[in-house]
Amino acid sequence: MASILVIDDDRAVLATIKMLLERAAHSIEAVDNSHAGLKLLGTRAFDLLIVDIFMPGMDGFETMKLVHQSEPEMPVIVISGQQFRMASELQPDFLHMATRLGAVSSLQKPFKPSELLAAVNDSLAKSQPPPGLSPKVPGGLPSERQ
Repeated sequence: MASILVIDDDRAVLATIKMLLERAAHSIEAVDNSHAGLKLLGTRAFDLLIVDIFMPGMDGFETMKLVHQSEPEMPVIVISGQQFRMASELQPDFLHMATRLGAVSSLQKPFKPSELLAAVNDSLAKSQPPPGLSPKVPGGLPSERQ
């Protein structure tokens, strides 16, 4: 079971993601803005962040940047409902851009439940420490085995 933070300004999307991931035995915190999400990140450890790119106040790019400053190993999945399939010079592919800036995966809304679960499982698998190493300690360096 992983502890996952989801940030999206669309409450229906939040409820759907929360339901799907809780059914997959994950612990979910879901908030509708980045400021609330960053506040939660300051109080407890999460294994994964799922964040919408386009939100009022603070967008997903800025959120991801701030998270990676304090938690550089935190895997991030970006999601967006904007249509970028036909990206051009005038309309960049923001989902691809986010993965180039550090997101481990991206999903175009609406996505299928199986796509979300696959992205989460893949991201969590990639973020696991190699065998023989201890998991990270919240707010600090990885603990050493005695």
